[in-house]
Amino acid sequence: MASGIYTQVKADWWNKNIDMVNDVIKVALLDNSHSFTATDTTWADVSANEVSGAGYVAGGATLSGKSVTEGTATKFDASNVTWSSITTTAYHAVLYDTTVSNNLICSIDLGGAQTVTATDLIIDWNANGILTLTTG
Repeated sequence: MASGIYTQVKADWWNKNIDMVNDVIKVALLDNSHSFTATDTTWADVSANEVSGAGYVAGGATLSGKSVTEGTATKFDASNVTWSSITTTAYHAVLYDTTVSNNLICSIDLGGAQTVTATDLIIDWNANGILTLTTG
């Protein structure tokens, strides 16, 4: 299992096709069949591995409270995400931009099976942000 940034999003950033704060960015939960492949480009490339279960809505949740903070370590962050009273097992979270043709942004390995049964599943983003770009 691995995390990573999809190649497509790098081109989207350089070509000014994506606005991480103003576009609709979603996070979806994926099962253990998902494997990060940097050359995947759109949600359709990974959606077959999306989890299902009571309380989980296909396509994932829309990120709110998005921000980009510039600095030596420029970070993209958003509010934590909560799926209330769901029953599922997730292994990965994938971010994608519905404003830009459902282009993939990144895949995050959740560190193994995250199993919930009729309870909340919360993604508590790292204090350093969801994505951090550093200068060296």
